[in-house]
Amino acid sequence: MMTSILKQLMPAVLEHAGVWQGTYRHIDTQGNTLDFHQSQVECVFPETGPVVYVQRNQFSWDDGRVFNVAFDGIIQNNKIYWDTDTFKGYGWVASPNIFLLELERKDEPGAWFYESIVMGADKKHRARTWHWFKDGVCFKRTLCDEHLVLPSV
Repeated sequence: MMTSILKQLMPAVLEHAGVWQGTYRHIDTQGNTLDFHQSQVECVFPETGPVVYVQRNQFSWDDGRVFNVAFDGIIQNNKIYWDTDTFKGYGWVASPNIFLLELERKDEPGAWFYESIVMGADKKHRARTWHWFKDGVCFKRTLCDEHLVLPSV
C-alpha cells in the first residue's frame, strides 16, 4: 500500500488530504499584486500503485477565466517527487506542521520556486508561501490562504 509508505516516511503530509479552497496572490518584490485568483485544490493519497500523491487544482479569476490542472507524485529518495509538463522537483516534511517543496519550472527556463505549506493547529486552515527565483534572484512571491471544505473520506 502506497499510503503506508507515506505513513512511515511523512505521516503529517496525510493531513493535507481533502479539498481546500482559498486564494492565490502573486506579488512582486515590492509587494505589488501581479495576479489574484480563487483556488480549489484537492489532495488525494492513493492506496495502491506507484503514485502516492495526486493534486487537482482549479483556479478561477473574476473575469471568468478558469484553469484546471492535475499532477501526480511518486516516492523517490524518501521524498515526494513530481515531474510534470511545467515543473519538476520534490517535497518533504520539515516539521509536523510544515511541508517544504523545491521545484524547477520547466515552462520558465532558469526559474525555481521554494514553497512552504504551513498547516494550522486546527488542521482546517493552511498557508502556503512560494518564493520564486530566476538566475539566483527572487523576483516574485505567491501567497496562498486555504481552508478545508471537504475532508478526505
